Amino acid sequence: MRLVQFCHRGGEGVVRVGVEQAEGQGVIDLKAFDPSMPSTMRQFLEMGQKGMDCAKRALSSGQHVVERSDIRLLSPVTGPEKVVCVGMNYKDHCLEQNAPIPEEPIIFSKFPSTITGPSDDIILPEESQEVDWEVELAFVIGRKGKHIKEEEALSYVAGFTVANDVSAREWQMKRNGKQWLLGKTFDTFCPLGPALVTTAALKDVHNLGIRCLVNGAAVQDSNTNQMIFRTEKLIAWVSQFVTICPGDVFLTGTPPGVGVFRNPPVYLKVSSSIGKSMYISTWRG
Repeated sequence: MRLVQFCHRGGEGVVRVGVEQAEGQGVIDLKAFDPSMPSTMRQFLEMGQKGMDCAKRALSSGQHVVERSDIRLLSPVTGPEKVVCVGMNYKDHCLEQNAPIPEEPIIFSKFPSTITGPSDDIILPEESQEVDWEVELAFVIGRKGKHIKEEEALSYVAGFTVANDVSAREWQMKRNGKQWLLGKTFDTFCPLGPALVTTAALKDVHNLGIRCLVNGAAVQDSNTNQMIFRTEKLIAWVSQFVTICPGDVFLTGTPPGVGVFRNPPVYLKVSSSIGKSMYISTWRG
């Protein structure tokens, strides 16, 4: 299944959870199908299997369909407790910067306020002139756990989506004591979505093409088979330190092609026609 969060055009304050009939087609409003269903994805995931079973029934029914033209897709998850990120997790990304392959996952975070929708503007902050792109496979946790074994880890995943770990490079690499947090966590620096694809719908999540487009041109083009630490390892590793909860978002690292390692470096620019909104936001995985 492809789960989404959306709002009706003209009713932006009212969030709904839905299930797509197919990619790019109509969306079934789960709350219209069953009024006991919650209005946010995080609440939906907290319901566990009961919520998933309802979504399956709704999809089979074909009822309460809203047209895509009548809604705006939001990030598939908003307000997570945690946004967990992994650095240097693609072999080919390590090679492009002549960096050694990490021996253990490199974990950092973004604040939840970075999350924005798949078609929303990314705001270029006045504080940075070196804003860069990083397309990433993301996954969302579906149930609570701590000290999770690798062989059980996938059962804690609700589904997968696409993210962009937008980064202000001078704040990541030169300032703030070279701690990554500030460079990664400006508002709108985590576009997410459009859909949360359930784990059962994917044959092999570690053999997927992943690509980022800027102004229609591919700047990153790789495969998730280049990941050093896979989903199961990341969940087992992180859950040693923190309890993972439904709705938590994991970004799993980026492939090569980021702007900072180009010669000369290339960064995102402001379009005069739309003020301070990023004019290059076409990307997909």
